[in-house]
Amino acid sequence: MPIVLNQEKDLSQKDAVSDCASPHRRRFLQTSALAGVSAAVSPTLLAAREDTPCLAPPEIKPFELDEITIADLQAGMASGKFTARSITEKYLARIEGIDKQGPALNSVIEVNPDALAIADALDQERKANHVRGPMHGIPVLIKDNIDTADRMQTTAGSLALLGSKPTRDSFVAQKLRESGAVILGKTNLSEWANIRSSHSSSGWSGRGGQTMNPYALDRNPCGSSSGSGAAISASLCAVAVGSETDGSIVCPASANGLVGIKPTLGLISRSGIIPIAHSQDTAGPMARSVRDAAILLSALAGVDPRDSATAASAGKAEADYTKFLDPHGLRGARIGVARKYFGSNDAQDQLMNNLIADMKRQGADIVDPADLPTHGKFDDTEFLVLLYELKADLNAYLAARPGAPGSLKDVIDFNESNRDKEMPYFGQDIFIKAEAKGPLTSKEYTDALEANHRLSRKEGIDAVMDQFHLDAIMAPTAGPAWLTDLANGDHAVGGSSNAAAVAGYPDITVPAGFVFGLPVGISFFGRSWSEPTLLKIAYGFEQTIQARRPPRFLPTLKL
Repeated sequence: MPIVLNQEKDLSQKDAVSDCASPHRRRFLQTSALAGVSAAVSPTLLAAREDTPCLAPPEIKPFELDEITIADLQAGMASGKFTARSITEKYLARIEGIDKQGPALNSVIEVNPDALAIADALDQERKANHVRGPMHGIPVLIKDNIDTADRMQTTAGSLALLGSKPTRDSFVAQKLRESGAVILGKTNLSEWANIRSSHSSSGWSGRGGQTMNPYALDRNPCGSSSGSGAAISASLCAVAVGSETDGSIVCPASANGLVGIKPTLGLISRSGIIPIAHSQDTAGPMARSVRDAAILLSALAGVDPRDSATAASAGKAEADYTKFLDPHGLRGARIGVARKYFGSNDAQDQLMNNLIADMKRQGADIVDPADLPTHGKFDDTEFLVLLYELKADLNAYLAARPGAPGSLKDVIDFNESNRDKEMPYFGQDIFIKAEAKGPLTSKEYTDALEANHRLSRKEGIDAVMDQFHLDAIMAPTAGPAWLTDLANGDHAVGGSSNAAAVAGYPDITVPAGFVFGLPVGISFFGRSWSEPTLLKIAYGFEQTIQARRPPRFLPTLKL
């Protein structure tokens, strides 16, 4: 029997107090009056506080495809209710209505001018009784660091890359096209995937501006796959692709009430994705449900000769990850609680403790605590590796892209020459530190990389899983979304992404509930290539808790 949690009280106009006005929020510099949210809590999950409503949410037109699944879309196309074109048209209208106007989420940086033509071609294939698979005709948004050799730009949010075109599709775009997906457009992101400055605002780019969180527009969507997270949560497309170096899929998934999968390094190719660091970078699916995320993961996985890391996935990647989805996936699962990732938010900790009790009731064997012996010991070496690899990997990417700045140094110079547009709020101190680093043969780098892998793998995740015979480790994914602050930059608290990120191991986040009216996620991570086990557990958790609730585009929250 599913556990019902956080049923939100209806906030009709008559419930709003007299000072409730819902001002138009077209762009990120505009301010809004205070607003509130009801976050009524079930007896099971007492951590999420019920708040007094203040401002009514903006008036959003009912949307036929709101919260719809891939399976529902496929059933609609099979019955003739929908076509790929009609679905694409509905999403394009939704983007115009609430991303570019209305609450103005600013999550989509560009729509694909060829989307309707692609949809038409896929409809013709369906009429000819050729359906490529579960992604046939399904609109997908992809992050603006993923190359497409079409009429769209790929810029990582930077004005420095406008006008230069990739010579070929990324492997991710290629796989999406082969699967029959409609690439609907590109999503905004934290510029350069949030590696430019230590004072950045997640979700801001020089090209795209600031992305909003659809649960409360003055809250941050988290980065760097912020646009993908906000867009999926707001039902601007069926599913989306993000990318992660450390937290950039799972954090925006958590902050936007989504499922996010950061896969094992090498399961999805990085070729044609603007890089940060080859030892940690990976693309991954973001969706409103575990099943949809598993469908997209199946479409993206594969060996790519252009990315040597994918060779290790041969014989390990699955053609269909949905076969591991078990509604009773918690039963008999041995799950360790990484307690050292708790403690950043009392209400969230209480929520997680209640969820641990729920998992026990569903038959999970909980080991608590089950902390990594090396927790906190590889933070400095991780950053050092990222600096070295950023310079080497970005230089290699830029050198192969016609019309682009030729090197990291050229990008730094471009930003200095265009400070008013590229650096109005924060600078590029991380870029400058990376540019000062030497080659990847430097002993400082090789020692740091060895320490990263040893401390996060053999002496970290593998060690604790061996010690307690675990199937997975769980922790809060990240804290509730913080107020966007362009003056001071991000002030996020919490986060459990670093161990799996540094190890190159898989990490799946699932909606866990609400804290002060804001969604938070729970993460399950484990050994390399353990996606089948993690998906089974994540699906069992999702089906039990059913925490996903659509956003209401509130101007702000009154706490």
